[in-house]
Amino acid sequence: MKKSAALLCAICLLLGLFSGCGSTKAPAETPTEAPAEAPAEVPAQPQETVEESQEDKDQAAADAVAALIDAIYVQERTDETDAQCAAAKAAWDALTDEQKELVEGENADPDYFGRDTGDGSLDDPLNADDIGENEILVVSFGTSFNDSRAQDIGGIEKALAAAFPDWSVRRAYTAQIIINHVQAREGVAIDNMEQALERAVKNGVKNLVVQPTHLMHGAEYDEMCEALEQYRDRIENIVVAEPMLGPVASDATVINADKTAAAEALVAAALDAAGYESCAAAAEEGVAFVLMGHGTSHTAKITYSQMSAQMKVLGYENVFIGTVEGEPEETELEAVIEAVKDAGYTKVILRPLMVVAGDHANNDMAGDDEDSWKSAFVASGAFETVECQIAGMGSIPAIEDIYVSHTRAAIAG
Repeated sequence: MKKSAALLCAICLLLGLFSGCGSTKAPAETPTEAPAEAPAEVPAQPQETVEESQEDKDQAAADAVAALIDAIYVQERTDETDAQCAAAKAAWDALTDEQKELVEGENADPDYFGRDTGDGSLDDPLNADDIGENEILVVSFGTSFNDSRAQDIGGIEKALAAAFPDWSVRRAYTAQIIINHVQAREGVAIDNMEQALERAVKNGVKNLVVQPTHLMHGAEYDEMCEALEQYRDRIENIVVAEPMLGPVASDATVINADKTAAAEALVAAALDAAGYESCAAAAEEGVAFVLMGHGTSHTAKITYSQMSAQMKVLGYENVFIGTVEGEPEETELEAVIEAVKDAGYTKVILRPLMVVAGDHANNDMAGDDEDSWKSAFVASGAFETVECQIAGMGSIPAIEDIYVSHTRAAIAG
């Protein structure tokens, strides 16, 4: 219905284009006397003017869609969010292929709706009722990449469901921007924290175990805990499980069993994908692995330093830790490039130190733009080859086992 209305508006605009050009039809009656002065002949509209008007019309249609996308690229859900998501998709579908390429806004671009990120139907949003008294709520930042949503976040959720069949597993995302993106593009509604907790209350949940998929006790973890505090008097028991890498600690050299297990699992997956039996075998061929995390200004940023120390303890001398945000400082892109170069490695394999292989992995790490990590390593001229492994940690079975163990400890507690 919305698409038809949009098309009707486009037709009306096109007809209106010619409304001011004057009529060339002869009048019904001709005067018996010629006027004193013959009216000047109306010049024909130049063809290029028509073409410019069509270009303006295309750009206006694209700008309207960009504005609708920017309106839902927000971190707050309102009563209008559902309608706004539907309107943005309907307006996008009404554009021609040429108009879609013109979409550009503060956050909008053709990839918002147009990029192929996999089959969204393979993912389960886990937002059903009939929960029962026992619920495991898996809380993630989220990703709009369909394949990663199903394989990485979905992989953790499935592992938890298999390990705890007497508990109902449900999902919540903390990034409303991503929730809106998925809803607008795929028509799939994912609960935010408030929606998921209200659903738990409505379903009479008595025991709620919250398992974050976050790497660490960072800013997102803190915000999640703040949201939970509002429900302490509405749900009988709420227990929060550890994130992937466990407690942070205050010293860069402090390493716990979770960090050891995560480092071993991630490096093993990277070696397997690259076809090497060990880090030593890869090093003999001049290969270094660079694991790219997000980075944070939160005090938990020491976790990246701890992971770097963990790699050395395990003997992974050719494994380096970097971050998109460049915090802590030694994980900044240029510093990592220099460290790999100074160590004498001539081949680089990039892989995300992240639960999901979403926007950061596909664009910041492996993108073709000059500011991506891949492009920066190539531009340095110090390496023979630069390859990327686009895979999230959530789909690694050994990583899923870490989350299962954390949930088990929370249930026992």
